[in-house]
Amino acid sequence: MKIGIVCYPTFGGSGVVATELGLELSKRGHEVHFITYNQPVRLELISNNVHYHEVNVPEYPLFHYQPYELALSSKLVDMVKLYKIDILHVHYAIPHAYAAYMAKKMLREEGIFVPIVTTLHGTDITLVGNHPFYKPAVTFSINKSDAVTAVSESLKNDTLRLFDIKREINVVPNFIDLTKYHDHFNDCQRSMMAKPEERIVTHISNLRPVKRVQDVISVFYNIQKEMPAKLMLVGEGPEREKVELRCKELGIYEKVVFLGKSNEIDKILCYSDLFLLPSEAESFGLAALEAMSSSVPVISSNAGGISEVNKQGVTGFLSNVGDVDDMTKNALYILKDEKRLNTFKANARAEAKKFDLHTIVPQYEAIYEDTLTKCLVL
Repeated sequence: MKIGIVCYPTFGGSGVVATELGLELSKRGHEVHFITYNQPVRLELISNNVHYHEVNVPEYPLFHYQPYELALSSKLVDMVKLYKIDILHVHYAIPHAYAAYMAKKMLREEGIFVPIVTTLHGTDITLVGNHPFYKPAVTFSINKSDAVTAVSESLKNDTLRLFDIKREINVVPNFIDLTKYHDHFNDCQRSMMAKPEERIVTHISNLRPVKRVQDVISVFYNIQKEMPAKLMLVGEGPEREKVELRCKELGIYEKVVFLGKSNEIDKILCYSDLFLLPSEAESFGLAALEAMSSSVPVISSNAGGISEVNKQGVTGFLSNVGDVDDMTKNALYILKDEKRLNTFKANARAEAKKFDLHTIVPQYEAIYEDTLTKCLVL
């Protein structure tokens, strides 16, 4: 198949999953075309089966906001015609599914038919999509897609609750390439980050308020009062400055390592003993899965789809959003006993295997094939 993939080319979960999906599809013999405004951050290799097409948005003084959806639709039309793309897989309802539908209608005028598969990732539904200004467009885009997937049962239920959806929604969970997170670093060089007696706690996110990074600091502050510990904070975002100030106020700044944005997540996780994810909302919890793939147990909130990844008392623990005391208690329960910690680490890795890309990607292939078959019949 020739597959066009539209996504945000950023460090966010949807962009990462879309990129990894495209790369794996290319290895399975499909021709993949990424169509977006920048080269995706994890798209390191362009090959005969992997192509990147940049969407340029001309600057016009007439427009207060430049019309990306219009530019994307036009680019999709051109790429489908030029490369004979069979199917479009768009990640995020707005603006991508909306732009894809407009491209589909333009192509239909020329006798070309291309079906659309839309994957819902989270904020396109729970935050942006549910805003009164966008809700009609999101509803329309989902219903006009030829197939719809969501990354968790939780997100599927939210979508059906918030919108008047006529399409069936298939749950295809996010996935991980386990080969990247298993014995990749024989010499982890943990001593570079902490002393032998120190536990290493890690948090990875875009440091937005919804990630509740202040709770990460509070939990770590409580942990380090009970035992030697370091915190690795990975990512950039609006909370960074506030978090640094809070660490200084609490007197723990020297125990926190700010690593910023990084393409070495697997290396960072190999140092880690525990992962903190106290988010207010998570459609899936890809960061938790990445941690578990590196045999790192997870202390998280019980928000959204996280419980579909992090299993209570097995791979870690879940607490109510904002319950710092319970998160601290659970963290210390795991960290204070070496044998118990190793059991949780083994459980985390075992659970992560259920989300291996070699198990999940064929589900997308089946959806493509089914969608193409149904559309040809129509």
